[in-house]
Amino acid sequence: SLPGGRGMDFSTKWTNLPKGPSLKNLTERGFGIPKETQHAAVQDLTRAHIESFDQAVTEGLSRVVQGIPPFEFKFRNDRISLAFVEATIHSPLAAKGSICRDLRVFPAECRGRRCSYKGKLVADISWSVNDIPKGIIKQSLGQVPIMVKSKLCNLHGLSPKELVEHHEEAEEMGGYFIVNGIEKVIRMLIMPRRNYPIAMSRPKWKSRGQGYTQYGISMRCVKQEHTAINMNLHYLDNGTVMLNFIYQKELFFLPLGFALKALVDFTDFQIYQELIKGREDDSFFKSCVSEMLRIVMEEGCTTRSKVLNYLGERFRVKMNLPEWYTNEQCANFLLDECICIHLKSDMEKFYLLCLMTRKLFTFAKQECMEENPDSLMCQEVLTPGQLYLMFLKASRLFRVYLVQYRVSAGKSFLEARGLGMLQNTGLCVVADKLNFIRYLSHFRCVHRGAAFAKMRTTSVRKLLPESWGFLCPVHTPDGEPCGLMNHMTASCEIVGPALPTTTLPALLCSLGVTPVDGSPGQAFSDCYHVVLDGAMVGWVEAELAPILVDSLRRFKVLKENKIPPWTEIVLVPKTGKASLYPGLYLFTTPCRMVRPVRNLAQGKQELIGTFEQNDIEPGVTTHQELFPHSMLSVVANFIPYSDHNQSPRNMYQCQMGKQTMGFPLHSYRDRSDNKLYRLQTPQSPLVRPYMYDHYNMDNYPIGTNAIVAVISYTGYDMEDAMIVNKSSWERGFAHGCIYKTELVDLADKMKGEDNMVFGTKPGDPKVNDRLDADGLPPIGSVLHYGDPFYSYINLNTGQSYVTFYKSQESCVVDNIKICSNDTGSGRFKRICITMRVPRNPTIGDKFASRHGQKGILSRLWPAEDMPFTESGMCPDILFNPHGFPSRMTIGMLIESMAGKSGALHGLSHDATPFTFSEESSALEYFGDLLRAAGYNHYGTERLYSGLSGVELEADIFIGVVYYQRLRHMVSDKFQVRTTGARDKVTNQPVGGRNIQGGIRFGEMERDALLAHGSSFLLHDRLFNCSDRSVAQVCIDCGSLLSPLLEKPPPSWSAMRHRKTVCTLCGKSDSIDTVSVPYVFRYFVAELAAMNIKVKLEVK
Repeated sequence: SLPGGRGMDFSTKWTNLPKGPSLKNLTERGFGIPKETQHAAVQDLTRAHIESFDQAVTEGLSRVVQGIPPFEFKFRNDRISLAFVEATIHSPLAAKGSICRDLRVFPAECRGRRCSYKGKLVADISWSVNDIPKGIIKQSLGQVPIMVKSKLCNLHGLSPKELVEHHEEAEEMGGYFIVNGIEKVIRMLIMPRRNYPIAMSRPKWKSRGQGYTQYGISMRCVKQEHTAINMNLHYLDNGTVMLNFIYQKELFFLPLGFALKALVDFTDFQIYQELIKGREDDSFFKSCVSEMLRIVMEEGCTTRSKVLNYLGERFRVKMNLPEWYTNEQCANFLLDECICIHLKSDMEKFYLLCLMTRKLFTFAKQECMEENPDSLMCQEVLTPGQLYLMFLKASRLFRVYLVQYRVSAGKSFLEARGLGMLQNTGLCVVADKLNFIRYLSHFRCVHRGAAFAKMRTTSVRKLLPESWGFLCPVHTPDGEPCGLMNHMTASCEIVGPALPTTTLPALLCSLGVTPVDGSPGQAFSDCYHVVLDGAMVGWVEAELAPILVDSLRRFKVLKENKIPPWTEIVLVPKTGKASLYPGLYLFTTPCRMVRPVRNLAQGKQELIGTFEQNDIEPGVTTHQELFPHSMLSVVANFIPYSDHNQSPRNMYQCQMGKQTMGFPLHSYRDRSDNKLYRLQTPQSPLVRPYMYDHYNMDNYPIGTNAIVAVISYTGYDMEDAMIVNKSSWERGFAHGCIYKTELVDLADKMKGEDNMVFGTKPGDPKVNDRLDADGLPPIGSVLHYGDPFYSYINLNTGQSYVTFYKSQESCVVDNIKICSNDTGSGRFKRICITMRVPRNPTIGDKFASRHGQKGILSRLWPAEDMPFTESGMCPDILFNPHGFPSRMTIGMLIESMAGKSGALHGLSHDATPFTFSEESSALEYFGDLLRAAGYNHYGTERLYSGLSGVELEADIFIGVVYYQRLRHMVSDKFQVRTTGARDKVTNQPVGGRNIQGGIRFGEMERDALLAHGSSFLLHDRLFNCSDRSVAQVCIDCGSLLSPLLEKPPPSWSAMRHRKTVCTLCGKSDSIDTVSVPYVFRYFVAELAAMNIKVKLEVK
């Protein structure tokens, strides 16, 4: 296998796909016994996450640590310097002083106990006084979250049998973190391609200053340890160039001449010669170059050291460097930290800046195209490991380690602002285990970034042809995130490991590349520049370039000469028109998207990248797709016959497949998720694409095979409603339940009370023998509204408190976990109660087929009134035929015929898209199978009316379709209120379903009633049923606030009647009572507080 331990060898991974779906789970022996190894295809789904994390915490971490500049300060005239030597992260272990058999902590415990899965970060710090080393201190820097199934995880390398012993799924994929018991995934974000200068025009740039134009070259430089910085070259309309970069979140501008002269010890003429290579005939460019160098001369900077001194002096104020640094040291620090940071030597930086300048002038003169930053060609992925490292580096961990910081493991990656990122929230998402499809799609998702969601333009969301084979055209949500949240195709991978490329420049030179300081055999204008990972390597003659590319590609496919298999080799040709800026680019960096295709010249598989894919000549076939559905994502691959459906329907199904009640996991007993859905009687689909078997989806099924008749019956099935056979319902069709978990922590409930534990007082009448002696309900007992739920006791006073079950839905106590704290010293204070709420389908529950045909259950029709076939069979579902014509989901019709023939012949049909065509049509194939079984060729049958028993005149299309039950249920949505809680301030009914609130009768509803003239109804809704109140008002002064009740008479007085007196007028006979909304009284009081008097005229 390849270096970097990439699971299965990629060349065999996509060649041994199953030929079609099989009934192996029924026919093979030993189903349900854990296999020797985990299923490779499923493990592959999260590989990008795990690989990048492994890379980050091994090599990445030590690189980051060594890259941190030493922390220097003066103390009593001694110069003290602290520097990091090494840092390591340990596997999750129990805290010191805890009592346990096994010190290792496993993820299942963290989920069950709702704590974080974290390991210790330890650093070695060396310190020196006046540059004399004094030794090394080991310092713990706190705990950091650890990715499940990574090298640091305690589950690493376990077999399915061992995983099950540790209460995990046999097919646990990992790739997420556990924070407070919640599984969190770091989202993959799209970033500009690293170390590649992108030509773009931004009208916004004109406002950056006098003379700026919209033309610029932008480049995101990334060091090996993933520190990133963006730098731009701006073209000014007087022909000079400005370099701009960001240092500590501030924008700085520097004329290019200074940067070039500070980087190398060349004479002005040498710099001039380098800049004009390939543009020797362009007199305008030549004069611009000399102008740029003249500006530097005018400032008196004739030599490199003078320029460095000049720059250090100017930039010193903004850089917090020790005062004993010379100006030159400051300037060098600036060049190291801010300019082309991905290159090691100043010489390389100089050549790259020259290349960018040439590209900028070519672009400004419109001789080359601008590159589209939204195109996948100019993009790569920010992997979780990278973000994790960036966070560790930017967090204050490494900055001020003198004061010991404790980094909480529940960190959300908030401080990502200064890391060259556009957003600082929304980097993590919760991996819902709603069902397996939903769960796996979190790991294949690539997000464009939150900043783009607010943009008014739609150009970001467009589906560009460049993304073919890398991003799925179907699997993106509709609505707000449409086109921003994409999913990778099933065969797309992300390059994880980074191999050293030190041998490549020598290899290139042996293949005919002229080094960067040599002179090629032809004029520079007839050569391509060669760029390897953002470093200029040299020049190659235009005739030689295609031959060079062919030999490199051959080495890459045959794995020769140390060329990594994920290298991207792009030759952008000279076309004579204004096309992309020509050159030969080689990329070997991690985080790029690659996918396998067949290289026809070698007859083997090759990984190609996004940029490389667009390097095609029309009419010349060099590569071939491995299979026709290589453009679809994992979830889109589960749609049967998706090539026969209208495209938006496939998009809807990709969304609905993620909301299906299914079988999300096998370890229900060990989980404490807030909500888990479970379908009680799931089935394997009769008709399915072979990718369903490739991913072993039968372990986590998501629906039921139903007999569906397409018939318009009774009118209860209008507008996407469907009728379900009551007998099927009684036999448990789509029966499911919800597991809800409540965590009760007495330490949080009773703050400051340390002596609370669970328990009951013997013979407590409130408990009524419903709870056990430990104060918890017995497992398996049924709880109704108002039953005692749990009880706890104050040990000092012996007083007991009982909490009652609040929900209106009855439930069964499924299991109770007793949890302790992190050190294992907790008392009986913290429990997780899991309840099971049974949910039979009821009227108003949502169902869907696998073709985006969603509908709600509108009626449970008695079986005796259902239409039946000649053999006496009643369908489970009646589907309205009006759902087909406008939606064009022909795939569902084919699935119905295929399912019917599969049920009759005992087959499982392959529903992979693009298997049928005009020549061999699906209708013929399944029609013949149906006829062989004695049924109508077109899938129709004669039905008899269930009401009269008379044969229906039309032939009814009837077959077997796989139906999914979606998680949207009426029981979770209905809202009803008669009387209830009111708002404290306004006295109006509160809103919200959870607190038994009302539904707001708003402005627009008011307008509707006004338009109808139904004023009494309006008065009733907005006054009587809302906040009617009776108020005292003084008729003379019209004040609502002045009438007050008299002081109560003394107890010896015979007067018992208290009058209301207006405090302003001083009399009580001018007071009247009126009914006003309570809010109005409140409003008048608010106005009075602002010195505004309100007068009422009472008639």
